[in-house]
Amino acid sequence: MEKGNHSEVTEFIFSGLTDRPELQVPLFGVFLLIYSITVVGNGAMILLITIDPRLQTPMYYFLRNLSFCDLCYSSIISATMLLNFLAERKSISYTACAVQMSLSIAFADVESLLLAVMAYDRYVAICNPLLYTVTMSRQRCKQLVAGAYAVGVVDSMIHTCFTFQLSFCSSNIINHFFCDIPPLLELSSSDTRMNEIVLFALMCCITVSSFVTVLLSYVYIISNILQIRSTEGRHKAFSTCTFHLTAVVLFYGIQLFMYLRPTSSYSMDTEKVASVFYTLVIPMLNPLIYSLRNTEVKDTLRKTMHKLLTSS
Repeated sequence: MEKGNHSEVTEFIFSGLTDRPELQVPLFGVFLLIYSITVVGNGAMILLITIDPRLQTPMYYFLRNLSFCDLCYSSIISATMLLNFLAERKSISYTACAVQMSLSIAFADVESLLLAVMAYDRYVAICNPLLYTVTMSRQRCKQLVAGAYAVGVVDSMIHTCFTFQLSFCSSNIINHFFCDIPPLLELSSSDTRMNEIVLFALMCCITVSSFVTVLLSYVYIISNILQIRSTEGRHKAFSTCTFHLTAVVLFYGIQLFMYLRPTSSYSMDTEKVASVFYTLVIPMLNPLIYSLRNTEVKDTLRKTMHKLLTSS
């Protein structure tokens, strides 16, 4: 791999979602609303799970970490994006770009791995309920979450080191709204074949393995649920994982669309739209999905609101 000459580029310029000036302020309003809902929704989820003793279970422990991950992931992208909607020059420093890319990769990996861990948690709860408290002990839960963060950090460091060793002497305009690997590889004047191999290999190791874990978990879960004789029993068992299944379909559906579509149909505009969904829209929807179909969370929210209103 060529060793990049870092002195050639001190900052990058984003092309953004659109170059039409009349859309900048309306888009700022839309994405400010999305980010506000994300902060309130995920912040409330973290608070409710922390304060309610009934929600001190492995499932809600993972959900609290997922909400924290969504909050951080969205903030990393939204902060720069919102500022650039109102700025004449949509710039980011070389170092800030590296930091943004590293953090976004880390939290994307953590989210993918947490969804797999949550699927495994539902598998143990439904298929091996008698061993649930032993298998999903507090220590095991902490180890699984710590492992997810460790993998995310290592993966992001590898990608960041490989990407920012490249040379960017031909142009510094990133055809995106944040620092991501594909547009930076497209921008580089170096040979990026090794980067593409590393990107594909690590994506297979993390995203594909997580997806396979989720898929296998739900194959066993559905098979087990169908063996339950009573309709009420089947409904109760399936209702405990429908919200997680919805989040999984959204997250992995977009990931598979992005990486498995034919090269001939690749478009940076399509990439931008898909990126908006998995970096901004999904973190906003997750707390809504997990709360609207969850009676325990809704009961906790109702009681908390009642206490706040009565005390005031």
